[in-house]
Amino acid sequence: MANLEEMKEVILEYVIEEYAEEDDDVNFDTPLISGGLVDSFSMVSLKRFLEVKYKISIPDEKATPEAFDNVNKITDLVLEFL
Repeated sequence: MANLEEMKEVILEYVIEEYAEEDDDVNFDTPLISGGLVDSFSMVSLKRFLEVKYKISIPDEKATPEAFDNVNKITDLVLEFL
């Protein structure tokens, strides 16, 4: 299993590369959905990235805006299915 800190870094890096603007300061606690950085369409691509990267399946009912609202919550969600 991936190291927890390493997993957080990988997810954070993906979020920054895919969704952040150059001047956005994004960290593990940055509100992604409630802060407007990630929209519902982006959330689907983020979910797909996680499923492929970690070879898991996240049920749609677990893929809520709350569960995807920051990197720490996303990491917790991934750990649930590893």
